[in-house]
Amino acid sequence: MSAVSERSAPSGLRRSLGVRDLLVYGLLFIAPMAPVGVFGVLDAKSHGAVATVYLAATVAMGLTAFSYAQMVRAVPRTGSVFAYATAGLGEGAGFIAGWMAMLDYLLIPAVAYLFSGIALHSLVPGVSRWLWTAVAVVVTTALNLIGVRTAAVVGFAVLAMELAVLAVFVAAAVVALVQDGARRGWDTPFTGVGGFSATAVISAVSVAVLSYLGFDAIATFVEEAVGASAAVARAVLWCLALAGALFVVQTYLAALLEPMGPRRLAADPVAQGSAFYDTVEIGVGHWLHVLVAAGKAIGAAFAALAGQAAAGRLVFAMAREGRLPRRLGSVDPGSAVPRRALLTAAVITMAAAVWAANRDDGLDQLTSVVNVGALTAFALLHASVIGWYTVRHGSRDRLRHLVAPALGIAVIAAVVYAAAPTAQLVGLVWLAAGLVVLGVQGSPGSVGGRR
Repeated sequence: MSAVSERSAPSGLRRSLGVRDLLVYGLLFIAPMAPVGVFGVLDAKSHGAVATVYLAATVAMGLTAFSYAQMVRAVPRTGSVFAYATAGLGEGAGFIAGWMAMLDYLLIPAVAYLFSGIALHSLVPGVSRWLWTAVAVVVTTALNLIGVRTAAVVGFAVLAMELAVLAVFVAAAVVALVQDGARRGWDTPFTGVGGFSATAVISAVSVAVLSYLGFDAIATFVEEAVGASAAVARAVLWCLALAGALFVVQTYLAALLEPMGPRRLAADPVAQGSAFYDTVEIGVGHWLHVLVAAGKAIGAAFAALAGQAAAGRLVFAMAREGRLPRRLGSVDPGSAVPRRALLTAAVITMAAAVWAANRDDGLDQLTSVVNVGALTAFALLHASVIGWYTVRHGSRDRLRHLVAPALGIAVIAAVVYAAAPTAQLVGLVWLAAGLVVLGVQGSPGSVGGRR
C-alpha cells in the first residue's frame, strides 16, 4: 500500500531524536504522576475502582495510539493530525483537525505553566504567581529555541526526577501497607467499594482519559526522528503503555492508603482535589507530601516545554502548507527549530497562562476547555485511517482499518458527550471560528502568499 514518501518531506528540520528521546517528550508532556490531581474525583466517581478506571482508559486511548501508529507510517510529516486528515479526508478536514488540535496544544501548556506558578508561589509567597508563571514560560521557551536535542536532554533529566519521585512514593506506600495494612480491601481498587459498578467506571473513564493527553505530541517530531515513522510509531505505543502502567500502579497504592473512602469523597467535592496529597500526608508522612508537590511543580513546567515544542511544530506545519501565515513556516538554520512558530505559540500560551494566574477562577477556566480540541482531532484521526486505508486504497483489513478506528470514534464521542457544558461550548465556538477561517481562506495559497 502506498504512503507519502519520507524522503519527500521538506528539508530544514534536523533528524536527531531517537526512540528514547521521543518517549521522553511524550512522557514529559503527559507527566508520570498525572493522576495526582484527579485521583479524588476518579475514586469518588468509580466507587473506589480507580485502578480499573485507568485500565479501561488505557485500552480506550490505545485505539487512538493505534491509529496514530498507522497514520504516521502512511504520512510521515510534521503536523500530526493536520497532515493525516489532509491525506485521508482532504484539505478542509485537515485544516479543521489542525485547528482543533491547536486549541489543545496551546492551552495544555498554559495549564501546566499555571500549575508551576501556583506551586512556586506557595513556596515563595513574596513573588506573585503570575510572575512565577511567566518565568516558567521564558525558561522553557529558551530551551526550546536552543534546539530540540538540548531540550530533549534537559527533559530527560526532569523526567528522571519525576520517575524517581514516583519510585519513592511506590516504595514508601508499600512499606506503609506492609506495616499498617490497607484501609480498604486489597481488591477494591479494581472491584470497587461495596460492589462493582460498570456505569460508575465508564463515567470516571471520561475524566481519566484526559490524563493521557500529550502522548500524541510525539507524532509532531517525525521529521526530526532518527528512524522517522517507524521510530515514532513505536514511541507512541510504548509511551501510552508505560503511562498506563504507571497510572494503574500509583492509583492502586493510593486507593489502599486513602483515609476517607469513595463515599465520603463523593459527599465532599472540595476534598477531592487534595485527596492524593492528603493520602500521602496521612498514610506516609509530611516529607513525602512535600516531595510529591515539589516534583509536580517542576514536572509541570517541563510538561509545558514538551507541549510548547509540539504546538510550535503544529503551527509550523500548517504554515508550511499555507494554512497559516507562511512566515511561520520557516526553520532557523542555526538551531534547526521552527523559531517563529515556537515564539508565536509561546506568546499565546504565556498570555493565557498569565491571564489565568491573575484570576481566582483562572485554573477552572483553562482546565474546562483543554480537552475538546484534542478529542475532536482524535475523532478526525480515526476517520483519517478509514479514509486513507479503506476508502482511498481499498484495504481489506477490516479490523485494523475500519473496525478499530470506528470504535475509537465511538469512544471519543462518548467522552465529548460527557464533557462539561462549558468545554462543549468553547469547542463549538472554536470549531465555528475554524470553519469561518477555512471559508475565507479558500485555497491554501491564499494565506500569506505562496513562497
